[in-house]
Amino acid sequence: MTANFTKTARFAVGLLAFTALSAPSWAQSVNLTLLIDNGPQTVPVFEAYVAAFEVANPDISIDIETRPGGGEGDNIVKTRLATGVMADVFTYNSGSLFQAINPQQNLLPLTNEPWQANVQDSFKSVVSSGGEVYGAPYATAMGGGILYNIPIYNELDLEVPTTWDEFMANNEKIKAAGKVAVIQTYGDTWTSQLFVLADYYNVQAAVPAFAEEYTAGTAKYATTPAAMSGFERLEAVSQAGYMNEDFGAAKYSDGIRMVANGEGAHYPMLTFAIGAIAEGNPDHLADVGFFAQPGDSSNGLTTWMPDSLYIPQSTSNEEAAKKFAAFVASPEACAIRNDTVGATGPYLISGCDLPADVPPAVSDMLPYFADGGNNAPALEFLSPIKGPALEQITVEVGSGIRSAADGAALYDQDVRKQAQQLGLEGW
Repeated sequence: MTANFTKTARFAVGLLAFTALSAPSWAQSVNLTLLIDNGPQTVPVFEAYVAAFEVANPDISIDIETRPGGGEGDNIVKTRLATGVMADVFTYNSGSLFQAINPQQNLLPLTNEPWQANVQDSFKSVVSSGGEVYGAPYATAMGGGILYNIPIYNELDLEVPTTWDEFMANNEKIKAAGKVAVIQTYGDTWTSQLFVLADYYNVQAAVPAFAEEYTAGTAKYATTPAAMSGFERLEAVSQAGYMNEDFGAAKYSDGIRMVANGEGAHYPMLTFAIGAIAEGNPDHLADVGFFAQPGDSSNGLTTWMPDSLYIPQSTSNEEAAKKFAAFVASPEACAIRNDTVGATGPYLISGCDLPADVPPAVSDMLPYFADGGNNAPALEFLSPIKGPALEQITVEVGSGIRSAADGAALYDQDVRKQAQQLGLEGW
């Protein structure tokens, strides 16, 4: 139940809890607060989770709060943790940004919760610190790459590219046909990072030790040609005039609409966007496909682990919060997610299955995972370092304000600050 839960209903739940003498001590009309991002695929899923959880647990009510995504949301999470006013349960990134919120100081360990036995080790590794596991997955693994409009590809007789040159050739044909080749949405700055972040499979293919050397401070974006390529690809698309005219003001919701409706051919994005398309543009869900960001010669998928649910040490409702965490990491919750926003990728919880009729963009992603597949985790899951200013830097590079070389060098400086804050050696 969300924040409009009535006082009368809460009184009724409290009365039931009071009279249920056999109920555990914490079941005294507990009211949890839940902080989530305001993404169009996050809000409906958690509203559905909460509704189902409250039916099964009438002595617990949950008020949902929302926050922005991107850097603004990061600051809200960090500030609330630092001041001890975080919600009882909250969602946030896994990987390097998880490390940046000082989990050992701020979060409750969930290592020994029984449901962790059903969570894949690959996920546990990106929500662990100091030997403890702190998170619960509530979504699917994702791919980073290019959503594309299938009808445009059919109309122009284009083939899915497997190299960057083929991708740029497709863009040129799309532009010549009078269409937007590449959608960019810098009104939501976080979306500007995809050409850099989704290129990591290609970086690792060229420099297998990059993550280790980057973490040790011996490899840099500006001095590693393969890593520099992501900035250069962003710059090349901008300079070629392939982007929508309103790229500076357009938002994520605009990008989703454009690629679904055929207002643009390509949208660099994470595959969680499939859920947003299913919600906002269901009639066009079958019109959107997906491919990994092509490299110079390699062709594989950069993958993202899902965000996670966490419990802060400041909560006064630990047992109820843990019960909700157990619910969102259950097959029942996976089924609710499938029904609410559709299937967007493979789950990381045993017993969670994808329906048979997945959208084309999901089908396009699955071969990258088959038989070991051609995929690699995004850098932020292999290294604790991710500079917080990347989204501002990529906006500048994509807007033509800063060159790719300058952007990579500036990001190296941003990364250095974070590495020093984390106390890493070699920085």
